[in-house]
Amino acid sequence: QVQLVESGGGSVQAGGSVKLSCTAPRWIRCGMGWFRQAPGKERELITTISRENITTYEDSVRGRFTISLDNAKNTIYLQMNSLKSDDTAIYYCAACRLQTLQPGYWGQGTQVTVSS
Repeated sequence: QVQLVESGGGSVQAGGSVKLSCTAPRWIRCGMGWFRQAPGKERELITTISRENITTYEDSVRGRFTISLDNAKNTIYLQMNSLKSDDTAIYYCAACRLQTLQPGYWGQGTQVTVSS
C-alpha cells in the first residue's frame, strides 16, 4: 500500500511552533494537504496545496498555519505557529482527491500535543 512518509510533531507549549513534513513517491503529482483528528472528533481537512501552489485553509488555522510545497522533493510542509490546546490532534498528510475527504493516499499520522 502506498504511503506518504511524515515527520515532525511532538509536544509543545501553547504559543509555540511545530513543523511537519510529508514526502510522497515521485509519481504522485496531484494536490496534497493535511487533515487532523482530535480526540473524540472526526477527521477534518485543514489545509491543501495544489501543484500550482494554490493554498486553502480552514478558518481555525488560517493566519497561524502555513502549508508549502517543494516540488523537487515532492514534499509538503506544515508550519504551525501560535499553537493552542485545541490544535492537539493526530495530523495526517494526504494526496489526491482531497476535497472528497477520501484521499487516494495517506501518511501514517503524527501526534501534536499542545499543553497550556
